[in-house]
Amino acid sequence: MAYPDGLLGEDEHVVVHRHPHWKMLVLPVVVLFVVAGGGSYAAALIAPTSWHVIGWSALAVVGAVLLVWLTLAPVVRWRTTHFVITTHRLMVREGVFTRSGVDIPMSRINSVRFRHGFVDRLLGCGTLVVESAADEPLEFDDIPDVERVHTLLYREVNQDWSRDRDAGQEW
Repeated sequence: MAYPDGLLGEDEHVVVHRHPHWKMLVLPVVVLFVVAGGGSYAAALIAPTSWHVIGWSALAVVGAVLLVWLTLAPVVRWRTTHFVITTHRLMVREGVFTRSGVDIPMSRINSVRFRHGFVDRLLGCGTLVVESAADEPLEFDDIPDVERVHTLLYREVNQDWSRDRDAGQEW
């Protein structure tokens, strides 16, 4: 899914567009299976009782609440989180009902680092650390293919610096 072109400047192009790594969805999927399996088992235990309709209704309500809260909400949160590198800036957008975002112009980025532990290396993700004019470095967790993203961001920062330098020489 491409980032909406209407949110970009005239000569701005998307270099990288990522959602967080799929490892964020492992726990919600496990919860889905546990709730479905546990609910089915509890429904089978309630079936021979005289109050089985009320018990099944209560199980359905509790199961639905758990699935919405612990499975659907994280999936929607994952889907609506965007990490975007363009030719002019680094953008992060997240949130479902209340959206928040961070934009860092390429000219303000001082350094770019990444780190990933053993499990992250196996899964192909990591944390991207961006130091800018802000007080503290910004850390973006669970970036898929973090080494490649790091390289592309570093390349864009250097190209932006070269463009600024070349523009200054024309004056």
